[in-house]
Amino acid sequence: MSRKPFIAGNWKMNKTISEGIALVDELKGLIGDVSNVDVAVCPTFVSVAKVGDAIKGSNIMLGGQDTFWQESGAWTRQIAPSMLKDAGCQWVIVGHSETRGRFGTVDAELESVLSYFGECDTTVNMKAKAAFAAGLTPIIACGELLAEREAGNTDKVIVSQMKADLAGFTKDQALKMVIAYEPVWAIGTGKVCDSDEADRVCGVIRNVVKEMYGDDVADAVRIQYGGSVKPSNAAELLSKPNIDGALVGGAALKASDFAAIIKAA
Repeated sequence: MSRKPFIAGNWKMNKTISEGIALVDELKGLIGDVSNVDVAVCPTFVSVAKVGDAIKGSNIMLGGQDTFWQESGAWTRQIAPSMLKDAGCQWVIVGHSETRGRFGTVDAELESVLSYFGECDTTVNMKAKAAFAAGLTPIIACGELLAEREAGNTDKVIVSQMKADLAGFTKDQALKMVIAYEPVWAIGTGKVCDSDEADRVCGVIRNVVKEMYGDDVADAVRIQYGGSVKPSNAAELLSKPNIDGALVGGAALKASDFAAIIKAA
């Protein structure tokens, strides 16, 4: 099955509202003729509505960086899926390693506070279901720490995350969802997973989907790679059979670099 590539930019904690609008305005001019690749940007919560206004009518879609599993209530600092939908989002990232409290690099003095970021596979699953209920499509992220890889536990970690994160969806939902494999040790570190190994792990993910939802869903589901994706390595990564796109961090903050990755797809 031919799967349409999907390149999404996760801006993380970068870009003011005016900077974000300037970025997408430049990006629109660079990729206006691209129709065979799905493209999305995921700004900060304070920027999402204004950036959404700036990309209306273009071939760029809007996503949120996270959401909550409840629609309202006494949940200070949380953002409901319906709020993202109302702001113009079609997509939302759930389960990113940084919301799980799993970081590729962090200052040593901050190690003791990382648990305060943490969420678990149960909450990732709840968030993804809440996203679908609100009319959003989740990009469900997974990935292993360097210590887990060095211990030979990459596949064990990924399979465990995926079986929990992907549990209990309808077949229609499973066909629509996107999965992002992001080895934690490659996020924000400049290190990139070897393209053959990235493809192999994405194949492991596809096999989990096959076990849970069948061949047709496994053939249809799009799996992105994320982790220091840049113009110089995008074409090689995106040429692999199990890699259907990229979840891009740092390179998504520069319109020319992000456009180059999109065109590599």
